[in-house]
Amino acid sequence: MKPIQTSLNKWMNENEDFKSRHLKLKRDVLSHPKIKQFLKAHPEITDEEIDKRLNKLYEYTTQSIQCDQCDSFNNCKNILKGYSPILRFENDEIHVAYEKCENRLKYESMQKEQKLIQSLYMPKEIMNASIADLHKTDNRRLEAILATEAFLETAKKSLPKKGFFFSGPFGVGKTYLLGAIANALQELNISSTLIYMPEFVREIREAIKDDSVEEKVEVFKHADVLMLDDIGAETQSAWFRDEILGSILQYRMMEQLPVFFTSNYTMKQLEERLAETTRGGIEKVKAGRNMERIKQVSTEVSMSGENYRNK
Repeated sequence: MKPIQTSLNKWMNENEDFKSRHLKLKRDVLSHPKIKQFLKAHPEITDEEIDKRLNKLYEYTTQSIQCDQCDSFNNCKNILKGYSPILRFENDEIHVAYEKCENRLKYESMQKEQKLIQSLYMPKEIMNASIADLHKTDNRRLEAILATEAFLETAKKSLPKKGFFFSGPFGVGKTYLLGAIANALQELNISSTLIYMPEFVREIREAIKDDSVEEKVEVFKHADVLMLDDIGAETQSAWFRDEILGSILQYRMMEQLPVFFTSNYTMKQLEERLAETTRGGIEKVKAGRNMERIKQVSTEVSMSGENYRNK
């Protein structure tokens, strides 16, 4: 019995229509810019090998390469969702391998963060916040809006080293502004971690029980942009202030990673608040050390105006 490949080749040679379609496919594949680049990098690849692996080369050209045809993990069009194809020439053969793409890595990172920090979930109003809506506010918030827009404009090129410390009374839109910034950063493919400070304290207390404190703290240390909402509202121990908050701020200060804060206190007032301990003591030196870290990762911007919550 003749080998199957021999019979197939004979059939291909006798079938003009198939030959025509095969040649067109080959021309289309070989004209693809990335295929040209690949073959140029491997001049040793023979025409026979190209014919033999034409289906692999065609498969490569139909896929989203490094997310060039996908805007998110959920909208991935590839055979292996969340994996990008890579052409390789090994052992005198052309191969197509798949590796995790950027969108999948971001998705997995987000999933991990959500699993670790349940209190990251914010009210729908905050998660739908928009920078465009901020222009409807009055001039008493203008400084905060302009500072935010300048930060986002710089972030298009490189992430700024400092965020902002938005201080002001209840209901002036400080938390809404954080949500708007987070959504704008998402459009720039920059991740942000936003958490309500009293919930953060509770989260760490719960983490002590299952020995996951260090794991959770690492998430906050390494977030692209960290946002701590309502700092000063929480009742915290000296241990939390120094070992948790202090550790996170120290790392981000050293790595020049931005932090955003909202607070009903000014920076000066917050320093007095941080000096207070749950045991009734006053520790000005340690509070001052944390405030210096806060000043290194953020710039204070005052917000005022009417209370939206009374509308």
